Amino acid sequence: MLGNQSLKETPLEDMIILAQQGDHMIQNYLLKNYQPFIARCVSEVCKRYIDPQIDDEFSIGLNAFNEAIMSYSEEKGSSFLTFSRLVVKRKVIDYIRYVQKTPMAMSLDESHDEEQMENPIEILAVKESYRKEQSARFLREEINDFKEKLKTYKLSLVQLTDVSPKHKDARETAIAVARTLFNNPDLRNYVRKKKKLPLKDLAKMVNVSKKTLERNRKFILAIFIIIEGDYTYLKEYLKGVG
Repeated sequence: MLGNQSLKETPLEDMIILAQQGDHMIQNYLLKNYQPFIARCVSEVCKRYIDPQIDDEFSIGLNAFNEAIMSYSEEKGSSFLTFSRLVVKRKVIDYIRYVQKTPMAMSLDESHDEEQMENPIEILAVKESYRKEQSARFLREEINDFKEKLKTYKLSLVQLTDVSPKHKDARETAIAVARTLFNNPDLRNYVRKKKKLPLKDLAKMVNVSKKTLERNRKFILAIFIIIEGDYTYLKEYLKGVG
């Protein structure tokens, strides 16, 4: 068993492996020492200060961080902190969505019931406005994550605007190629490690010329990133890309 000083000198990914192997002391150490990190992740979603002692969202984030510890693998193609950040934020987003779907809490004081229900249309309008605001916020969060991931492939949103296929058929073909790429473990790992397309091997698996694959390389990589990532909103937009 490692002492606190030894733990501080142990690489994070090594501690993750030990925790996955059943070392509860290291698991608890990670859950305790990374609480500030968890709070920051949750705060980025909620857009406010998060108090670990009070806010339910922090408890959701803490549980999500623990899930990330137990499910992380270096084969996922990102560092643990990058992976856990996405897991925490997604779980908190799911929690907020769940809360939003529950009926609006009404006062138990009957003297206020009529006042609160006086204009139900206005109440619905306010709830819908809030829902749209939250959705827009979550989409911005996903886009920011996506932009950071693009940087690791030496890509940018500006580049994608210029290189995206103009014709619907070409876009649909490129998306299909990206899905083929992701669904093949060997090709998927190649892209994660090399940050580029395995053009020769990929051309053997799809009915697309190597020249066309090269021309649409950046767009295919971008779609691969979206498919691989935990991007709920971007994947919805992807349905209309074709």
